[in-house]
Amino acid sequence: MTGPNDLVLIYLENQPVFFARIENITPDIKPGWLRMKFLILQVPVSLGEWILLPEYIQGEEFTMRGKKIIIQKVEVPREESLPKPPKPEGKIVSILNRKSKK
Repeated sequence: MTGPNDLVLIYLENQPVFFARIENITPDIKPGWLRMKFLILQVPVSLGEWILLPEYIQGEEFTMRGKKIIIQKVEVPREESLPKPPKPEGKIVSILNRKSKK
């Protein structure tokens, strides 16, 4: 279930366009429709708001101005599932602890 604080990827015409974080979802004045406010994660960040049917927020394709749009929830990987960085090979010498030769 996609909801507030979730990270989503927005597709336009089957191409990923931007990531966003859903800020809140509230009922619209029009029965059955919802207002989804989201933070667009690009430079510079900006806020957006769309009035959508609940199934659109849950990933069903819809159109806006004749263009296909899909909102896809992004599953953020857990830290323990991320690959471990490789251990460095060889001896590491800090330049701060190095003794100068005179």
